[in-house]
Amino acid sequence: MIVEEKQKIWKFTQDALGTILGAIIMAVGTSLFLLPNQLSTGGFSGIATITYYFLHIPMGTTILTLNIPLFIVAIYKLGKSFCAKSILGTISFSLAIDLFDKFPSLTDDRLLACIYGGIIIGLGTAIILRSNSSTGGSDLLSFIVRIYKPNIRMSNMITIIDTIIVTLNMIFFREFEIGLYSAIAIYLMGKMIDIVFEGIYFTKLLIIVSNRNEEIAKEVGERIRRGATGLFGKGMYTQENKLILMCAASRGDIARIKLIARKIDPSSFIIIANAREVVGQGFKRE
Repeated sequence: MIVEEKQKIWKFTQDALGTILGAIIMAVGTSLFLLPNQLSTGGFSGIATITYYFLHIPMGTTILTLNIPLFIVAIYKLGKSFCAKSILGTISFSLAIDLFDKFPSLTDDRLLACIYGGIIIGLGTAIILRSNSSTGGSDLLSFIVRIYKPNIRMSNMITIIDTIIVTLNMIFFREFEIGLYSAIAIYLMGKMIDIVFEGIYFTKLLIIVSNRNEEIAKEVGERIRRGATGLFGKGMYTQENKLILMCAASRGDIARIKLIARKIDPSSFIIIANAREVVGQGFKRE
């Protein structure tokens, strides 16, 4: 019990530190790139951008204020651990935004601002999500709504909320380009989150159909040091039972494996597809 308790405390501490780090990174992308150029990635940050320019209220203060009602509801519905980390993330994000707002913008070019702002905010958001936390806003709102409406897809809901808020930015600032640039930032933010979670290295998956699969697998194992898995299948045209080889390999190994397969069996049938992520021996470890 004592060991388990220590592990829980250590895990919570890791998540808390990850949440703070992610919030600071998000604040850099927001205060030094998007905010000075009137851009946003939707959510409460989009609303805060409007109040920042029209009511001269610090962005962090607005975000923190908007999140208070959500946290009052969430603390009873989503668990104390998640809410504690999310409150920490929201406070860290709000304070860091107002701190970095005192520094000059790193670029006045909106295209550069939306590109780098979106990438940096996406990196920070991914770190926070990996820490099982949030910085409030539309993400937290979607969690709460799903408690009452479990059939609603979170991704659709967040997209709708962000679209509405970006549209409000366009209306208040009276510039259509703001919406276009903000859309680029939102897209890049999403892609960055995918990269952090799934990795940037594409592995290839080979499926080889041959009557000499055992020889091919042995040669690939000895010469390229790649394992293969045999799957039993049936050719629906010939009605013959077949042993199908499945092999994950790096891009650099593909040509060599094809050469081995075609040399052993010129009539072999080979399918090569992208494997977005491979975890295990010889590849990425988690």
